[in-house]
Amino acid sequence: MIMEQGIVFSPNTIYWIIFIGVAVASWIVSASLEYKFKKYSRVPLRMTGKEVAEKMLRDNGIDDVKVTCTKGHLTDHYNPATQTVNLSESVYNSASVAAAAVAAHECGHAVQHETAYAPLKMRSALVPVVNFAGKWMMWVLLAGMLLLQIFPAVMGIGILLFALTTLFSFITLPVEIDASRRAVAWLDGAGITDAETTPLAKSALRSAAYTYVVAALGSLANLLYYIMIFVGRRD
Repeated sequence: MIMEQGIVFSPNTIYWIIFIGVAVASWIVSASLEYKFKKYSRVPLRMTGKEVAEKMLRDNGIDDVKVTCTKGHLTDHYNPATQTVNLSESVYNSASVAAAAVAAHECGHAVQHETAYAPLKMRSALVPVVNFAGKWMMWVLLAGMLLLQIFPAVMGIGILLFALTTLFSFITLPVEIDASRRAVAWLDGAGITDAETTPLAKSALRSAAYTYVVAALGSLANLLYYIMIFVGRRD
């Protein structure tokens, strides 16, 4: 337990405080992203998301990546395995600031892949490990908490698996921020956006980046919670 000016905080109390805080922050960030996407979707540009993506790829000398349309809302992503920039329907067919920003951001990942951007290489290398960790860590952590006094090593293994997913979240941050930086710079330099619309694209991508920041901080907070339980098992 942690004491502050006579108030005792148990690990469970701290966990719920963190959980509620992260949930509220996540809701605010998601609501802001949704609001900006809708708002900037009404600001017209002369090119659709598909056209923006194809031009950005060409301008960066990338001719082996295809631009495809995928179902869903804000499901846009770059898949290095299939070498495709997958744009959601609301981005693929829309000629707006929001669509251009999202399309350019995803192409930013393709440029990172083409130029062997170090954080992206590290993130890609971790994907198989993180997939394994994500599949088993909650079961191992649950078993670890049940067996904490008998076999504490189980909890330690669970914490290690969770730490890998947390590391992945933090490595994702520079990857996403750099992709947005590349997107905004190209949109402005290529004349797709201008002095009035470039700040809008930048604002939309900043809101998207905040979702990754909240996720990373939430993961770190949960990791510290499990570590606190493990360290305090003999109290």
